[in-house]
Amino acid sequence: MTKKTPTAATSAKETAPAKKATPAKKAAPAKTAAKAPAKPVAKKAAPESRTALVRRARRINRELAEVYAYAHPELDFENPFELLVATVLSAQTTDLRVNQTTPRLFAKYPTPEDLAAAVPEEVEELIRPTGFFRAKAKSIMGLAKALRDDFGGEVPGRLDDLVKLPGVGRKTAFVVLGNAFGVPGLTVDTHFGRLVRRWKWTEETDPVKVEAAVASLFPKSEWTMLSHRVIFHGRRICHSRKPACGACPIAPLCPSYGEGETDPEKAKKLLKYEMGGFPGQRLKPPADYPGKPAPPLAAG
Repeated sequence: MTKKTPTAATSAKETAPAKKATPAKKAAPAKTAAKAPAKPVAKKAAPESRTALVRRARRINRELAEVYAYAHPELDFENPFELLVATVLSAQTTDLRVNQTTPRLFAKYPTPEDLAAAVPEEVEELIRPTGFFRAKAKSIMGLAKALRDDFGGEVPGRLDDLVKLPGVGRKTAFVVLGNAFGVPGLTVDTHFGRLVRRWKWTEETDPVKVEAAVASLFPKSEWTMLSHRVIFHGRRICHSRKPACGACPIAPLCPSYGEGETDPEKAKKLLKYEMGGFPGQRLKPPADYPGKPAPPLAAG
C-alpha cells in the first residue's frame, strides 16, 4: 500500500503552530453623565421682627428730627380759618403756589362770614392760580357757610366735625388739628405714603390704613412732627422719580437705598429747596427756617 505524499499546502497547515485564541475584550463601562454642581440657593433675608421695625422706624424719626429741626407746616397762615382754607387749596398744587395766592384772598375775605357771602366768580378768579379753581371755590365757600351757620364762625377742634365740612378729609383735618389746635395726628399725603412704603413701615396704600399702621409705631405725641419731617424729606431728598440716595442722611436705615442716584456729587444736584440752596415754599417763614423767601407770584 502506497503512502500519500503530503502536499505543500497540507504540510504547511500541519506544521504551522496553532494560533492561540485571543480573549474577548471586556466592554468598557458605560460613562455616566457628569452632574452639574448644584447652584447655591440664595438665602432669603429673615423678615424684620415687629420689635426691630419699631426700633428702626423710631431711629429714622430721630435722625430726621436732627436734619429738619425747623420742620413746620409750609403753608402761610395766621389763624385756624386761614390754615383750613389754605390746606383745601393745596390739593394738586404746591404750597408755594398757595402761599402766593392766599394773601389777596384773605385780604378780601378775612372771615368765614365774608367768604360765605362772596360772589363765586370773584373767588374763582382769586384762586385760579391754584388749579381746579371752580371746584375749590365751591369747597371753600361751602365750608365757610358751614362754619358760619353751624359753628358760630369758628373752626371746630374735633376731627368728627372737621371732616363734615365740604372739601375736608382726614388729611386736611389733621393738618388743622395738629398745627392750629395742638391735637396730634398723622398727615398722610402723597409724600408721606411714598416714603413709609419705601422704608417698609407698611405696604398699605389706602391712606386710612397707612395712618393706622404708622400710628402704631410711634407714641401719639410724635405724630404731628413726624408728619412734618417725613413730608420735608420727601420734598427735599426722597423724591418720587429721582430720590437723592447718595445725599440721604438715613441711607443706612433705608431698605430701598439704591432706587435713586447713589453718587454723592450727582445726588447733591437733585436736592430741592433749602437743601439745594434754593428758596423754601413759605413767604412768611418762621424765624428759625433756613429757606429764603420765595419770589412773589407774577402778575397776570
